[in-house]
Amino acid sequence: MSIKEIIEGKKEWKAHVSRVKALPPDYQIVYKEIQKYLFKVGSVELNEGIGLLSEFLSFFEEGAAAEKRVLEVTGTDVAAFSDALIEESKMRADLY
Repeated sequence: MSIKEIIEGKKEWKAHVSRVKALPPDYQIVYKEIQKYLFKVGSVELNEGIGLLSEFLSFFEEGAAAEKRVLEVTGTDVAAFSDALIEESKMRADLY
């Protein structure tokens, strides 16, 4: 990974964090829990950029723009919601 790629990655991450901070507080809380969950279960795609997290964020931005509460968007079982959305992504465990 070159220095240029590292700098671009940091810029991308900072822009992503700014988008998260623009969400309503309840969305921010659920987003951060999903982020922790994804880091814990080990999505390989997270190592290749923030694509998966960006998809979650876009989904949340649409829900917030429609003035829906976050649990109306995700349902009450946020873990099941997360699992359903990541079932197509590669996980570290799958590589082993």
